[in-house]
Amino acid sequence: MTTTATEPASTRTYPSLRAAWIPLAALCLAFFVEMVDNTLLSIALPTIGRDLGSGTTALQWVTGAYSLTFGGLLLTAGSMADRLGRRRVLLVGLAVFGLLSLCVVAVESAGELIALRAGLGVAAAAMAPITNSLVFRLFDDQALRMRAMTLMIVVGMSGFVLGPLLGGSVLTHVRWEWLLVVNAPIALIAAVGVRLGVAPDRPQDLTRDRLDLPGAVLSVLTIGLACYSLTSGVEHGWLSTATLASIVGALVAGCAFVVHERRSKAPMLDLRLFSSGTVRGAAIAQIGTSIAMAGVMFGLILHFQYAYGWSPMRAGLANLPIIVTMIAATPLSEWLGKRFGHRVACLVGAACLTVSLAGLAWGVDHGYAAIAASMVVMTVGLRTVMTICAVALVEAMPANRTSIGTALNDTAQEVGTSVGTAVIGTLIAALVTTQLPAGVWRSDLVQSFFHGERIAYGVLAVIVGLIATGGALTLTNSHTVDEHA
Repeated sequence: MTTTATEPASTRTYPSLRAAWIPLAALCLAFFVEMVDNTLLSIALPTIGRDLGSGTTALQWVTGAYSLTFGGLLLTAGSMADRLGRRRVLLVGLAVFGLLSLCVVAVESAGELIALRAGLGVAAAAMAPITNSLVFRLFDDQALRMRAMTLMIVVGMSGFVLGPLLGGSVLTHVRWEWLLVVNAPIALIAAVGVRLGVAPDRPQDLTRDRLDLPGAVLSVLTIGLACYSLTSGVEHGWLSTATLASIVGALVAGCAFVVHERRSKAPMLDLRLFSSGTVRGAAIAQIGTSIAMAGVMFGLILHFQYAYGWSPMRAGLANLPIIVTMIAATPLSEWLGKRFGHRVACLVGAACLTVSLAGLAWGVDHGYAAIAASMVVMTVGLRTVMTICAVALVEAMPANRTSIGTALNDTAQEVGTSVGTAVIGTLIAALVTTQLPAGVWRSDLVQSFFHGERIAYGVLAVIVGLIATGGALTLTNSHTVDEHA
């Protein structure tokens, strides 16, 4: 129910997307800036290397430090938000994100930039799960929540896809530092919108449990080491000391986390929530979608810029079918969910993902039109599974655990992203070459690369099909989630 003039601001909801344009725009802006920061600097790495005199390994950590702290702290940030207040934590995250972005003007070495990027990842982790959680606070109507979540996903995916394109465009006019400095005014505008349009948390909507510090530390170690092991496997080899040590560390920390959470009176992540098929299935399906998305994005960046020899800007424009389809597929995805329920709709989405990856395995050496067609089919699947699972997962959570629900959703996507990148990177390195030469490729290397892509996308089709379908099968057929823990 929407509020009247006599109702307190803490119960404020909106009757339409248009009525909620201020808070919705602010939340979308916050989500966009944290997503675009994932890929924005990738196009500027050669320039950064020259300016700071850094080597290849240091440049890899310029991007890796952000994703590592971001992925590792999502659950912790969601847990804190459910205790301290979601709006409050988001406003703090936006303030820290903006201030740290300004500090780039003082960076003089690669080490300082890596530390700065790690700090930005921490601030982004405090923003990501909360922006999605607060969307649900804006509306009572399920259809409006679905549309708002669709908008958030489109904006976030646009930021992820457009990062290199925006970065390449900016670098033609200004220094690379401005790619981060611009975050400050964006964060300020988002903070003002959140402050004006999003109601403060009511005490009854928060949990009074003490913050589970041991659980937070163990979750950071588990997720951080797991993500690093996948990156290290691609960079150093799967049998290297660093990779094996990180894998063992992740397994030990993960087992300790499970044991601690089962014994704790106030666990950070109540593992009993996974007894719900909706929670379990939605998280699993989200991993599948992110494996597909990250694998395709990583592979096609190499495909367009190296095999085709396209400029970064042209390669970025080549990804526009993803964004266009993400918007255009909204009526289809909503109709599937309303007509057949979550389970069937997500099964259709999983089928689209599998078919699209198989289509890419065939289409990589049949020209851009074949690739674009597969991207369209893939995006229909992404749009359907990601939105329905995000809504279903948060709706399945108790009212005072919505932030940890969205954090779980984002963590599943971050794990899937790491797995997808690792799989495609490892297969291409093993099947083609570990060193991708610059400039125009020889025809034999191009053909070898196409062969490696065919196998890689075929493997991804099997992996994603099994994971996404398995997750979808555990969802309910209801149009709304009614199995609250």
